[in-house]
Amino acid sequence: MPRVPDSEFVIDNDRCFGCAACVSLCPVNALVLDTLLAVVDEPSCTHCNFCIPFCPVHALSIVKIAKKGPQLISIH
Repeated sequence: MPRVPDSEFVIDNDRCFGCAACVSLCPVNALVLDTLLAVVDEPSCTHCNFCIPFCPVHALSIVKIAKKGPQLISIH
């Protein structure tokens, strides 16, 4: 499955309690535990969504990144 364009895999650290369900399910080993919280190597994540439904506290998601358009600057 290709990565979702303009998106990133996010872990809600306020919800994650380090059960490691996502770590054990990740087919590309993009997730690890660090001090009892899951951490993602975002460039390695394929956005396959395999781990997301198995998180017991719903701490995992893929979110759209807000695109930054051209910025207007004022010249005085």
